[in-house]
Amino acid sequence: MDSTNESDLYRKLARREFLTRAASGTVITALAGGLYVISDGLTREAKAQSRDDGRPRLPPGQRVIERLKPMGGVPGDPSRGNFKLRVHGDVDNPFELDFAELLAMGPVTRRADVHCVTGWSVLSAKWKGVTLKALAERAGMRSTARHVIFEGASGYTANVRVREAMGDDVMVAWELDDRPLRRPNGAPVRALVPDLYFWKSSKWLTGIRFTKRDHPGYWETRGYHNHADPWKEERYG
Repeated sequence: MDSTNESDLYRKLARREFLTRAASGTVITALAGGLYVISDGLTREAKAQSRDDGRPRLPPGQRVIERLKPMGGVPGDPSRGNFKLRVHGDVDNPFELDFAELLAMGPVTRRADVHCVTGWSVLSAKWKGVTLKALAERAGMRSTARHVIFEGASGYTANVRVREAMGDDVMVAWELDDRPLRRPNGAPVRALVPDLYFWKSSKWLTGIRFTKRDHPGYWETRGYHNHADPWKEERYG
Protein backbone atom coordinates (compact mmCIF):
# COMPACT_ATOMS: atom_id res chain seq x y z
CA MET A 1 0.00 0.00 0.00
CA ASP A 2 1.45 3.41 -0.95
CA SER A 3 1.64 6.37 1.43
CA THR A 4 -1.34 8.16 -0.16
CA ASN A 5 -3.62 5.19 0.36
CA GLU A 6 -2.33 4.74 3.90
CA SER A 7 -3.17 8.38 4.67
CA ASP A 8 -6.66 8.00 3.20
CA LEU A 9 -7.24 4.85 5.23
CA TYR A 10 -6.05 6.54 8.42
CA ARG A 11 -8.41 9.47 7.85
CA LYS A 12 -11.35 7.13 7.25
CA LEU A 13 -10.59 5.13 10.39
CA ALA A 14 -10.09 8.28 12.42
CA ARG A 15 -13.38 9.69 11.15
CA ARG A 16 -15.16 6.40 11.95
CA GLU A 17 -13.78 6.49 15.49
CA PHE A 18 -14.79 10.13 15.84
CA LEU A 19 -18.38 9.45 14.73
CA THR A 20 -18.69 6.42 16.99
CA ARG A 21 -17.38 8.29 19.99
CA ALA A 22 -19.39 11.43 19.29
CA ALA A 23 -22.59 9.39 19.04
CA SER A 24 -21.92 8.02 22.53
CA GLY A 25 -21.43 11.49 24.00
CA THR A 26 -17.67 11.24 24.36
CA VAL A 27 -15.49 14.26 23.62
CA ILE A 28 -12.61 13.84 21.15
CA THR A 29 -9.87 16.41 20.82
CA ALA A 30 -6.89 16.52 18.44
CA LEU A 31 -3.63 16.83 20.37
CA ALA A 32 -0.04 16.39 19.22
CA GLY A 33 -1.06 14.94 15.88
CA GLY A 34 -3.47 12.32 17.21
CA LEU A 35 -6.97 11.76 18.50
CA TYR A 36 -7.25 11.92 22.28
CA VAL A 37 -10.54 10.77 23.75
CA ILE A 38 -11.79 12.63 26.81
CA SER A 39 -14.01 10.12 28.56
CA ASP A 40 -16.73 11.85 30.54
CA GLY A 41 -17.86 8.46 31.82
CA LEU A 42 -14.44 7.54 33.19
CA THR A 43 -14.08 11.05 34.59
CA ARG A 44 -17.34 10.71 36.53
CA GLU A 45 -16.38 7.26 37.79
CA ALA A 46 -12.96 8.42 38.94
CA LYS A 47 -14.43 11.42 40.74
CA ALA A 48 -16.65 9.05 42.72
CA GLN A 49 -13.73 6.82 43.76
CA SER A 50 -11.31 7.30 46.65
CA ARG A 51 -7.68 6.29 47.06
CA ASP A 52 -6.35 4.30 50.00
CA ASP A 53 -5.13 7.56 51.54
CA GLY A 54 -8.66 8.99 51.48
CA ARG A 55 -8.10 11.47 48.67
CA PRO A 56 -10.37 11.37 45.62
CA ARG A 57 -8.91 9.27 42.83
CA LEU A 58 -9.15 12.14 40.36
CA PRO A 59 -7.54 15.42 41.47
CA PRO A 60 -9.56 18.63 40.99
CA GLY A 61 -9.53 20.18 37.53
CA GLN A 62 -8.64 16.91 35.75
CA ARG A 63 -10.44 14.97 32.99
CA VAL A 64 -9.64 11.41 31.93
CA ILE A 65 -8.20 10.62 28.51
CA GLU A 66 -7.72 7.09 27.23
CA ARG A 67 -4.03 7.08 26.31
CA LEU A 68 -0.90 8.94 27.27
CA LYS A 69 -0.22 12.25 25.57
CA PRO A 70 3.51 12.81 24.80
CA MET A 71 3.60 16.54 25.77
CA GLY A 72 6.69 17.45 23.77
CA GLY A 73 10.21 18.22 24.93
CA VAL A 74 13.57 17.87 23.20
CA PRO A 75 13.88 14.13 22.47
CA GLY A 76 16.82 12.11 23.67
CA ASP A 77 18.44 9.07 22.10
CA PRO A 78 15.79 6.29 22.14
CA SER A 79 18.31 3.48 21.63
CA ARG A 80 18.53 0.92 24.41
CA GLY A 81 22.00 0.01 23.16
CA ASN A 82 23.29 3.54 23.77
CA PHE A 83 21.51 4.03 27.10
CA LYS A 84 23.47 4.95 30.22
CA LEU A 85 22.00 5.94 33.59
CA ARG A 86 24.21 7.70 36.11
CA VAL A 87 23.22 7.52 39.80
CA HIS A 88 25.26 9.99 41.81
CA GLY A 89 25.34 12.91 44.23
CA ASP A 90 24.90 12.53 47.99
CA VAL A 91 25.57 8.77 47.96
CA ASP A 92 28.34 6.46 49.14
CA ASN A 93 28.55 4.32 46.00
CA PRO A 94 27.80 6.22 42.79
CA PHE A 95 27.44 4.03 39.71
CA GLU A 96 26.42 3.94 36.07
CA LEU A 97 24.19 1.35 34.38
CA ASP A 98 23.55 0.36 30.79
CA PHE A 99 20.13 -0.94 29.80
CA ALA A 100 20.93 -4.64 30.34
CA GLU A 101 22.30 -3.90 33.80
CA LEU A 102 19.19 -1.91 34.66
CA LEU A 103 16.96 -4.83 33.67
CA ALA A 104 19.10 -7.17 35.76
CA MET A 105 18.23 -5.25 38.93
CA GLY A 106 14.84 -6.97 39.05
CA PRO A 107 11.90 -5.37 37.24
CA VAL A 108 8.59 -4.70 38.94
CA THR A 109 5.20 -3.73 37.48
CA ARG A 110 2.86 -1.13 38.91
CA ARG A 111 -0.57 0.19 37.98
CA ALA A 112 -0.56 3.95 38.38
CA ASP A 113 -2.67 6.97 37.45
CA VAL A 114 -0.82 9.98 36.05
CA HIS A 115 -1.96 13.60 36.01
CA CYS A 116 -0.75 16.38 33.72
CA VAL A 117 -0.74 20.00 34.82
CA THR A 118 -2.66 20.89 31.64
CA GLY A 119 -5.71 19.04 32.98
CA TRP A 120 -5.68 15.49 31.61
CA SER A 121 -5.24 12.23 33.50
CA VAL A 122 -4.65 8.63 32.43
CA LEU A 123 -5.91 5.95 34.80
CA SER A 124 -4.49 2.51 35.63
CA ALA A 125 -1.55 2.67 33.23
CA LYS A 126 0.67 -0.39 33.60
CA TRP A 127 4.34 0.50 34.09
CA LYS A 128 7.36 -1.79 34.20
CA GLY A 129 10.73 -0.77 35.57
CA VAL A 130 12.89 -0.54 38.69
CA THR A 131 11.85 1.34 41.80
CA LEU A 132 13.82 4.43 42.64
CA LYS A 133 14.16 3.08 46.16
CA ALA A 134 16.11 0.07 44.83
CA LEU A 135 18.50 2.38 42.96
CA ALA A 136 18.93 4.55 46.06
CA GLU A 137 19.75 1.51 48.19
CA ARG A 138 22.32 0.28 45.67
CA ALA A 139 23.95 3.70 45.60
CA GLY A 140 23.98 4.00 49.38
CA MET A 141 21.93 7.17 49.58
CA ARG A 142 23.12 9.15 52.58
CA SER A 143 20.83 10.28 55.37
CA THR A 144 21.69 13.88 54.47
CA ALA A 145 20.00 13.59 51.04
CA ARG A 146 16.78 15.60 50.94
CA HIS A 147 16.01 15.83 47.22
CA VAL A 148 16.22 13.78 44.03
CA ILE A 149 17.04 15.52 40.77
CA PHE A 150 15.97 13.64 37.67
CA GLU A 151 18.30 14.47 34.77
CA GLY A 152 17.05 14.11 31.21
CA ALA A 153 18.08 14.87 27.65
CA SER A 154 19.22 18.37 26.67
CA GLY A 155 19.74 19.45 30.27
CA TYR A 156 16.16 18.90 31.45
CA THR A 157 15.82 18.41 35.20
CA ALA A 158 12.98 17.96 37.68
CA ASN A 159 13.25 17.99 41.47
CA VAL A 160 11.39 15.72 43.91
CA ARG A 161 11.58 15.50 47.69
CA VAL A 162 13.31 12.32 48.87
CA ARG A 163 10.50 11.33 51.21
CA GLU A 164 8.13 11.23 48.22
CA ALA A 165 10.66 9.77 45.78
CA MET A 166 11.07 6.68 47.96
CA GLY A 167 7.44 5.66 47.46
CA ASP A 168 6.78 2.13 46.23
CA ASP A 169 5.28 3.40 42.96
CA VAL A 170 8.10 5.80 42.03
CA MET A 171 10.06 4.13 39.25
CA VAL A 172 12.54 4.26 36.44
CA ALA A 173 10.30 2.76 33.75
CA TRP A 174 10.91 1.32 30.27
CA GLU A 175 7.52 -0.24 29.45
CA LEU A 176 4.00 1.18 29.32
CA ASP A 177 1.01 -1.17 29.02
CA ASP A 178 3.24 -4.15 28.13
CA ARG A 179 5.05 -2.32 25.33
CA PRO A 180 8.42 -0.57 25.22
CA LEU A 181 8.13 3.16 25.73
CA ARG A 182 7.73 5.10 22.51
CA ARG A 183 10.24 7.85 21.82
CA PRO A 184 7.67 10.66 22.35
CA ASN A 185 6.93 9.17 25.79
CA GLY A 186 10.59 9.11 26.82
CA ALA A 187 12.19 5.98 25.37
CA PRO A 188 14.18 4.13 26.31
CA VAL A 189 13.67 5.07 29.99
CA ARG A 190 11.73 7.69 31.92
CA ALA A 191 11.00 8.52 35.54
CA LEU A 192 7.55 7.89 37.00
CA VAL A 193 6.34 9.91 40.01
CA PRO A 194 2.57 9.35 39.85
CA ASP A 195 1.54 11.43 42.87
CA LEU A 196 2.99 14.65 41.42
CA TYR A 197 2.11 16.47 38.21
CA PHE A 198 3.54 14.59 35.27
CA TRP A 199 6.30 17.06 34.37
CA LYS A 200 8.16 15.68 37.40
CA SER A 201 8.35 12.28 35.63
CA SER A 202 11.31 13.20 33.45
CA LYS A 203 11.52 11.64 29.99
CA TRP A 204 14.68 10.40 28.22
CA LEU A 205 16.28 9.86 31.62
CA THR A 206 20.08 10.02 31.83
CA GLY A 207 20.78 10.58 35.51
CA ILE A 208 19.50 10.49 39.07
CA ARG A 209 21.22 12.86 41.46
CA PHE A 210 20.66 12.91 45.23
CA THR A 211 21.24 16.28 46.86
CA LYS A 212 21.22 17.94 50.27
CA ARG A 213 19.79 21.15 48.84
CA ASP A 214 16.86 21.67 46.54
CA HIS A 215 17.59 22.50 42.91
CA PRO A 216 14.44 23.61 41.07
CA GLY A 217 14.31 22.15 37.59
CA TYR A 218 13.41 23.26 34.08
CA TRP A 219 9.73 24.04 34.65
CA GLU A 220 10.13 25.06 38.28
CA THR A 221 12.44 27.90 37.25
CA ARG A 222 9.89 28.99 34.62
CA GLY A 223 7.00 29.66 36.95
CA TYR A 224 5.64 26.20 37.74
CA HIS A 225 5.17 25.06 41.33
CA ASN A 226 8.21 23.63 43.06
CA HIS A 227 6.26 20.78 44.68
CA ALA A 228 3.43 20.03 42.20
CA ASP A 229 0.77 18.19 44.21
CA PRO A 230 -2.24 17.62 41.89
CA TRP A 231 -4.72 17.34 44.79
CA LYS A 232 -3.70 20.80 46.01
CA GLU A 233 -3.63 22.09 42.41
CA GLU A 234 -0.04 23.22 42.84
CA ARG A 235 0.27 24.14 39.18
CA TYR A 236 2.15 27.44 39.38
CA GLY A 237 4.55 29.03 41.83
